[in-house]
Amino acid sequence: MKISKLRFSSWLAIINVIAMLGYIGYFGYLLYQGKPKFTGQKLLLIEVAAGIILVALPFIIEKIGQFYFPQIELIFYFIFLFLSIFLGSGLQMYGVPHWDKYEHVLAGMMLAGLGYPIFNSLVNVRSSSRIHPGLMSLFAFTFGITCGVFWEFYEFTADSLAGLNLQRYEAAGKMLVGRAALMDTMGDLLADVIGALIMALIGYLMMRQNPNTSDYLIFKSKRNRYFSMLRF
Repeated sequence: MKISKLRFSSWLAIINVIAMLGYIGYFGYLLYQGKPKFTGQKLLLIEVAAGIILVALPFIIEKIGQFYFPQIELIFYFIFLFLSIFLGSGLQMYGVPHWDKYEHVLAGMMLAGLGYPIFNSLVNVRSSSRIHPGLMSLFAFTFGITCGVFWEFYEFTADSLAGLNLQRYEAAGKMLVGRAALMDTMGDLLADVIGALIMALIGYLMMRQNPNTSDYLIFKSKRNRYFSMLRF
């Protein structure tokens, strides 16, 4: 197997794994020496280690299901893992203003991207080029937003049951009121909408310009050698 023929998403996966292994080695050594860099360093190491499993997950699913994820979807997925797990949690970049909002935009793009192959599978047609690009993009847009709404439901439930403050209704130990208490949730939802809209526009323009580019937005069977991991 020639490394030069790896899919671009595979390169991103390799970068993630190398970065996370380096993090575990370096900061694990500091923890062993009794000089942890961050508060809760042991938990952060566990999160980063779990990130390696999440990097491998798409390839495991592809192996079991005998299909390939859309390349655009995998690219956004691995970038999201790098931002959220390695930089966000591992290096504590959540202190950067609006860092979580950038992640929500990317998550909205990733989830909307997942809407394309799901729609294509549901309608059960031989060629997605027969489907109007606007219809697929509309489904992808609404799918991405819906997933974002359900994530906020999860955060609300977790805050109600465990008081985790995921929706940032509390600051410096004080309960926020009025619009201040709504800003985090509404900001997250707005970021989800922006991300989903960007992905819907990307998919629409791709298919409108060349219907064959829909192949990069849908699941592909491994039985077709052209869509082998080595050819993208």
